[in-house]
Amino acid sequence: MSETLDNPLLATSGLPDFGRIEAAHVVPAVRATLETALKKLDDIESHLQPSWAALMTPIEAMERPFAWSWGPVGHLLGVRNSPELRAAYEEVNPEVVRYSLRVRQSEPIYKAFTSLANGPEWERLSPAQKRIVKDRLKDAELAGIGLQGEQRKRFGEIEERLSQLATQFMNNCLDEIKAFGLELTTEDEIAGFTPTLRHLTAQSWNRAHPESETKATAEHGPWRVTLEFPVYGPFMEHARRRDLREQVYRGFVTLASTGERDNQPLMRELLTLRREKAQLLGKPSFAEVSLMRKMAPSVDAIREMLNELRDTSWEAGQKDLADLQEFKASQSDTEEVKPWDVPFWAERLRESRYAFTDEQIRPYFPFERVLEGLFGLIHRLFGVTIEQAREPVPVWCDDVRFYHVLDERGEKIAAFYLDPYSRPENKRAGAWMDTCMLRQRVEGELQIPVAYLVCNQTPPVGTRPALMTFREVETLFHEFGHGLQHMLTIIEHPDASGINGVEWDAVELPSQFMENWCYHRPVLMGMTRHFETGEPLPEELFEKIVAARTYRAGSMMLRQILFALTDLELHHEYDPSDEETPFDVQRRISQRCAVIPLIPEDRSLCSFQHIFSGGYSAGYYSYKWAEVLSADAFGAFEEAGLDDEAAIERVGRKFRDTVLALGGSRHPMEIFRDFRGREPSPEALLRHMGLVKA
Repeated sequence: MSETLDNPLLATSGLPDFGRIEAAHVVPAVRATLETALKKLDDIESHLQPSWAALMTPIEAMERPFAWSWGPVGHLLGVRNSPELRAAYEEVNPEVVRYSLRVRQSEPIYKAFTSLANGPEWERLSPAQKRIVKDRLKDAELAGIGLQGEQRKRFGEIEERLSQLATQFMNNCLDEIKAFGLELTTEDEIAGFTPTLRHLTAQSWNRAHPESETKATAEHGPWRVTLEFPVYGPFMEHARRRDLREQVYRGFVTLASTGERDNQPLMRELLTLRREKAQLLGKPSFAEVSLMRKMAPSVDAIREMLNELRDTSWEAGQKDLADLQEFKASQSDTEEVKPWDVPFWAERLRESRYAFTDEQIRPYFPFERVLEGLFGLIHRLFGVTIEQAREPVPVWCDDVRFYHVLDERGEKIAAFYLDPYSRPENKRAGAWMDTCMLRQRVEGELQIPVAYLVCNQTPPVGTRPALMTFREVETLFHEFGHGLQHMLTIIEHPDASGINGVEWDAVELPSQFMENWCYHRPVLMGMTRHFETGEPLPEELFEKIVAARTYRAGSMMLRQILFALTDLELHHEYDPSDEETPFDVQRRISQRCAVIPLIPEDRSLCSFQHIFSGGYSAGYYSYKWAEVLSADAFGAFEEAGLDDEAAIERVGRKFRDTVLALGGSRHPMEIFRDFRGREPSPEALLRHMGLVKA
């Protein structure tokens, strides 16, 4: 027991002490938490009464300590990964999975919830409480409550293995990104590089060669190209050497598909086990299981939506390719457009058509100014104020900041960590919001929600501050939308607080909604100041950014539809025991959705973390499903008048009081109808993307 003394992961209040948490703390803390929780579970099962207070109060108390012992571990795995942390995580993860199954498969608790749902207290419960009870019953069914004997044992084995495979899949991607490096030494090799890209690749070389006596510089190199997106994206857009673009592209689409970190067998096993799990639950496919916690009524309904969007986008996508080929030929390059040509020539065509570059824009978007503009918008729309903490707060990296969210009376109602910059050595790619603490009552006291907001944007380079691309600005707004739904909730039941209990295909509504504000003139102009001169973004550049919003919209739509349909097919009709491989499935679907064929060696599914190690398996369509909702929600502001401050405030408060406040307490379609006064229409999305006339 001595090893658990003074263990920061055994705290039961306050923020996680990230300054002290070490890998050695994980196993003893998690095992101690599990031991206590299992004793509480035994006690709950032996004193059951079918009432809300007798059931949910002790269950919530049993589950709460995991926010301090297990929650920070999963978070650190994504933002401060290390071999020691991985080993500790992998040692106790199966035990956590077994505990979770033990709770969800508890027949006494299931029967008590069933009795509550059919008993005299039912009509006295709030809509949120009723929904939580129904979701608990559904979770039990999805956890195999109806299975017995060998089937239940097998179900448990599958759940443990799926968790292990997902973690290994993610780690393999992280390690492969870290391992890849194309080192360049001549001006010819870096022809076309922007100043920012020269700085980033020089920094990358220095990180990869810490023992070197000579240091790389942006001016003289050497330069190291990696697959982390702040480097990979600009490299593909600006590197003039076609052979080098091809080399890096091939590295990107074959990531984690060979050698010791080959994700192909993991992917097959994941699909096989998900299929077996579905069959144990009496469902024909894993997609059918997934839909039990989604808004979409059926696989056919999803396909209908995706195919409709595909048909609307196909002609535009073909025109995008024809425009690219024509422009490329006009520059005395008549070779057929290949996938590694698309980003480069698309950027050249955009520069020609709209006469601006990312590098021209970047100086006007210093990170601090963008944050100021974002926080000002949040105050204007939702009446809350965001202030950086004055008190010291333990963080996992010096770049991380901590902020308080204050209501109209100046009272703290939420908080969040912001981890903005790329760290390829120990931080996974992408951007995300995650839960640190939930809004809930703890022994009569209100615990306010705390979020993790994580991005991978370009860090400060040399003496220059962090300057953002427009896409990085959109990503920050996107993740902040997720954070708002977590932080502005008024629900105090953990199961429905914030994003908890929200159907997965509705969870992107607030995030995609926030992206629309990046194109609103007062917002965009208000968050720009040249980092050296202090000048605002020139009016002509603003107009070009807005005009370029629909640039290659057909191609972008088709790309997302390819991902979504591939994910759906792999989890619905595909049989992993057949001769057809997952890559064959993707290639077959790409014939309808990709205007440029995939190269034969494309194994990009091996790094498709969203569906193999994230929460989007059989749910990648959620981005498009929720995008219909989010565009239509923004349409309410357009109809009210974007330049009418009183109207914007009125509609903003309504959005806060419905979509952001109610979380998982009611079905998202009901909440959307409360906000919009009707069911959603795809018209706004197609209009925003320029695929139908305004």
